[in-house]
Amino acid sequence: MKAERLQLRRLLLVTRNLPPLQGGMERLNWHLLQQLQRTFEVQAIGPHGAAALSPADTKLREVPLRPLWRFIASAAWCTLIQSTHHRPATYLAGSGLTAPHAWMASRLFGGRCAAYLHGLDISVDHTAYRKLWLPVLRRLDLVIVNSRATAALAVEAGIDPARLHIVHPGTEIPRTSGTDRRSAEGIAFRRRHALGQGPLMLSVGRLTRRKGLLEFIRDELPTVLEAYPEAVLVVAGGVASHALGSEALTPAQLLANTPPAVRERVRFIGEVSDEELSISMFASLVHVFPVRSQRSDPEGFGMVAIEAAAHSLTTVAYASGGVADAVADGVSGILVEPGDSAGFANAVIQAIRNPLPAAPMRVFALQFSWDAFGARVRDLLGRLT
Repeated sequence: MKAERLQLRRLLLVTRNLPPLQGGMERLNWHLLQQLQRTFEVQAIGPHGAAALSPADTKLREVPLRPLWRFIASAAWCTLIQSTHHRPATYLAGSGLTAPHAWMASRLFGGRCAAYLHGLDISVDHTAYRKLWLPVLRRLDLVIVNSRATAALAVEAGIDPARLHIVHPGTEIPRTSGTDRRSAEGIAFRRRHALGQGPLMLSVGRLTRRKGLLEFIRDELPTVLEAYPEAVLVVAGGVASHALGSEALTPAQLLANTPPAVRERVRFIGEVSDEELSISMFASLVHVFPVRSQRSDPEGFGMVAIEAAAHSLTTVAYASGGVADAVADGVSGILVEPGDSAGFANAVIQAIRNPLPAAPMRVFALQFSWDAFGARVRDLLGRLT
């Protein structure tokens, strides 16, 4: 009977974080939308271009992505229109940015309101946001966060712990074994990007200062290359031109003041498809994740570390922010104390020389499937009455 009631329950998801924007938050919201459709009658509001890239049978109303004020205003208006026509029982914000939309509509039209928070949407250092948005976050009926670190930020911001729940993001679990991919498509991947035959280190994510890639290339990569001169750092990800609150960097900035011998061992391959990303993970020996701890721009979780584990790829990361929830030290990767640059370089060398066993990594990753993520979120939302 409860399942039947949930199937009839109407839910409105409001978010800016959907493809065509690229990033972990966008991937999470795509899967969130897909998972919600299993038990709710879902309407969605998202940025221009999202409808064509959304899960099948998605009912999504598009609003302008830029400028930011126009998205906020247009999304608010569409939330009111959708609420008038459909009277959702539940309003869900895909990040803190759209929490006021969910809260406002729930109070005007009835229903309960919730948000999934990622970290930066709590700690962003902007006067208007802190004065207008944070009070709304404290009034939500339910707050879901992606890690223990984000939960701590939420409590510090005044969100009631009784309304707070941690649901880690998920990942796709590849069906093909790493051995097969390394022997076939991995070779083609190397040829496609002129990577040579040396060990591959992989960095995945948008190019922002928080990711720590600048410091890794400048301070730690030279040490790794002393041990493995033929190694190559492959950087998959584009410039974060639409990211909120993050300082974007370009490949030229990342390589500035770097010796030629180091620059020639770095390859920027830009944004890649999910298939190409999967191939790159199978082809690599170590995933470098040198995220720096920044209160104004925290790493809420680190979904890519879970993806790496699903591909039997060892992650080396600083134990910063939510990364500690995404990397099982000694099982899926190696955690290094923040600021220990020499320790990080040595951990990368260790991971190249002796990668962690594949089977325990995949077992760890299986805990974070998107189905497990969806079941937990649906359960929490289903309790709102």
